[in-house]
Amino acid sequence: MAGEQPTPSTRIPTVMDDPGTRRISKIYAEAFVNAGRAVGTDSALEEFQSFLDDVLNRQPEFAAVLCSTHGNRDDKLRLIDRIVAPFASELFANFLRVLARKDRLTLLPLILQESILRNEILQGKQRVQVTTAMDLSPAQREQIRQSLQAKLPFEPIIEALTDPTLIGGMVIRVKDTIYDSSVKSQMKLLRERLRQRSLHEIQSGRDRFSHSEGN
Repeated sequence: MAGEQPTPSTRIPTVMDDPGTRRISKIYAEAFVNAGRAVGTDSALEEFQSFLDDVLNRQPEFAAVLCSTHGNRDDKLRLIDRIVAPFASELFANFLRVLARKDRLTLLPLILQESILRNEILQGKQRVQVTTAMDLSPAQREQIRQSLQAKLPFEPIIEALTDPTLIGGMVIRVKDTIYDSSVKSQMKLLRERLRQRSLHEIQSGRDRFSHSEGN
């Protein structure tokens, strides 16, 4: 769908995506987006995405050296100055230098993800995960998007996922809030109600039996 940004993937050495690294990535992302306003945030994000896709992904040896967790900081700075800076904007080259000095280059994919999300929020947009049993058609995605937009205080960007175990219906996630109207969830709820009803009837039978014995 137009306006949606891809999720970046690179061959940078894997880092643990835990709350700590995610929090640090958000700090750098906010700084990058704020700085990018001077040259145009969309343009800055496009350059960031291109660096991951066209440079690091296509040159895994260079990515391994630049983003190594054991490399020398000065060597990385020289690589940035000699190989990246001549072809990059001053903003992006300086951003890489900051990350190199702080040993944060391994966070580049997470920082890009958070930068994209931060920019979307500033534009009044937000990601909404919609999980269905089967793939949604473009028309269905658009229908869901319009329906959500009428109910939410922001413009939703649909992230469509599939889970065949849902059988039917859908699960919508907005931040930490989940709206579950799937057949799987309804069947689970029905089973729980039947279980509670059975337990109630068993207990009622015990109570009647005990009462009869008492007489």
